[in-house]
Amino acid sequence: MPITRWDPFRDVIALQHRVNSLFHDFNEGSDSPLTAASFVPPVDIYEDAEKVVLKLEAPGIEEKDLDIRVENHTLTVKGERKFEKEEKEENFHRIERRYGSFFRAFTLPSTVDTEHVDAKYNAGVLKLELKKKPEAQPKQIKVNVAA
Repeated sequence: MPITRWDPFRDVIALQHRVNSLFHDFNEGSDSPLTAASFVPPVDIYEDAEKVVLKLEAPGIEEKDLDIRVENHTLTVKGERKFEKEEKEENFHRIERRYGSFFRAFTLPSTVDTEHVDAKYNAGVLKLELKKKPEAQPKQIKVNVAA
């Protein structure tokens, strides 16, 4: 009797492939919400004394396909990465990159001045700088010594 090695992940991977094929068959050729939000680009958010900065990875997206808005202290970033049509789909061995539209929304703190937003797009990274209101920025207070 031959010994067979048990792989605990084999069943999990098989189940994942089955579920993926179900969603693929279900969404074939539709514009449902499942296909509308194909991917979510990662974002880094940090702040310093003068501004809040967001860096969003969006490689392969043209500037004209990005829509950035600030409304009611909510920053929204929409975009779309389009599939290159010059390649025939049946010639691909694997497609792992995500295509389609995305939507990200961020609630801004009340310290941010929504009138002063700077957006730059370089090497696939969208950088948004949101200046803080002057009253929110720290102020140095000089201490006078009484004589």
